[in-house]
Amino acid sequence: MGVLEGKRALVTGGTTGLGLAIAGRFLREGARVVITGRDPGLGERAAQALGAGAMFIAADAGDPDAVAASVRAAADRLGGLDVLVNNAGVGVTARLVDTPLADYDQVMSVNVRGYLLYAQHTYPHLARRRGCMIHVASDAGIWGEQAIGLYSVTKAAVIMLGKMLALDGGPDGVRSNVLCPGDIWPGMRHMGPPGDLDRGEEGGEWAVPPIGRIGQSGDVAAAAVFYASDDAEFITGTTLLVDGGMTAGYLQREQSPQVQPGLRDQE
Repeated sequence: MGVLEGKRALVTGGTTGLGLAIAGRFLREGARVVITGRDPGLGERAAQALGAGAMFIAADAGDPDAVAASVRAAADRLGGLDVLVNNAGVGVTARLVDTPLADYDQVMSVNVRGYLLYAQHTYPHLARRRGCMIHVASDAGIWGEQAIGLYSVTKAAVIMLGKMLALDGGPDGVRSNVLCPGDIWPGMRHMGPPGDLDRGEEGGEWAVPPIGRIGQSGDVAAAAVFYASDDAEFITGTTLLVDGGMTAGYLQREQSPQVQPGLRDQE
């Protein structure tokens, strides 16, 4: 029996990357899962790949009406909700001073407002089950990355949002925690230059973390399972870095090795 046996989870942005990995791991641990995403074709393929216990609901986290409708549909299909995983996100590869207002509005509406709306709409369901929220932020919300300045700002906001929701949820037993992944492969699907946020994050070369390898989506999924499990019933308002030690401090090497994420060994 898995540690999430019988739990019912809603994973936003669950059709690719981290969201898909979290949904898959939740299913293997015994949960039933609804995933959301903007692309119906991609979503149906993801649900089929996930297999029994997985369902897809089309929803744009930047659309308040779609958020509300997706929560109602997920609760109806699952018979309630125990876990919310706020994961849907977009980013713009630009300095903050060069970020167009239209991109600012889009990124903020998905990454911050969308998280708040999903938290608000799922809260009554989670309160009935003493459930939990898991908000996927980023190490960029802890030590800012100039090349994705606005994304860093939104993820810093998510960290504080998770803390405030923990305070709000305490009396009802609703836990709220934040995951901060570091460099994880595969990268974000919606991270692109101004005006083209759907281009997708390219691999390129990443510095190897102190732990000795680039992170993978399964690393983040494992942390999400812990937060969602009853083993974490006394843990709320926390922020967990899943970054292989990158933010621990400056690491000086005689030669600073770089890796191309797409070429490293797979799990």
